[in-house]
Amino acid sequence: MMLPSGTKTGKPPVHHPLFARYYARMSVAAETKMGMAAVRDRLLTGLSGRVIEIGAGNGLNFAHYPGPVSEVVAIEPERLLRQLAVTTALRAEVPVDVVPGTAEALPVKSEAFDAAVISLVLCSVRDVRRALGEVRRVLRPGGAVRFFEHGKGGGPAMQFTQRLLDRTVWPPLAGGCHLSRDPVAALRDAGFELGLYRRILMPERGPRLPSSYCVLGAARRPVAEE
Repeated sequence: MMLPSGTKTGKPPVHHPLFARYYARMSVAAETKMGMAAVRDRLLTGLSGRVIEIGAGNGLNFAHYPGPVSEVVAIEPERLLRQLAVTTALRAEVPVDVVPGTAEALPVKSEAFDAAVISLVLCSVRDVRRALGEVRRVLRPGGAVRFFEHGKGGGPAMQFTQRLLDRTVWPPLAGGCHLSRDPVAALRDAGFELGLYRRILMPERGPRLPSSYCVLGAARRPVAEE
């Protein structure tokens, strides 16, 4: 979970302790109740080499990385979630290094990774274009992107509700999260080549919530840059 950068007030760049505690509890419950564990398996299967994970949250992806992954560098700006991720990394079967940083200014070298994982991140970064530009920078040409994001969906009434919530109460309550962003369009606009992706609902059964409309898929940095 990547949260937005803060302002120059002397506070940490990201400081949402109440939301971080809520997210940590909710995400663990969602592993079984909402089927998130199976989604993480599908998100990460087939990856290999060096991987950067943007907005690792409390590290629930770590247990799902396959053996051919040689290293995961997990970026998380929120202090409480980062501490939880460090603990989770100790139990992972692949090497995981959890480091502070924001999506808009990744603290790693250019073209250093074979793959990038973006999981429930683009909803809450402050500058989506800049964040995806950073992902493109740190990937080698042809490097893979795996993404699982929520965003706009449903009919006109639901999309109106999403936009209304984004303009009012939702971002302050949800650590900067936005409901009406379009992650697929954002990836395309950032110059990534989209692979297969599918729309899914979370949860699959039950009421359709403004946050239910998700997309799971793959993309890559082009081999030949424009």
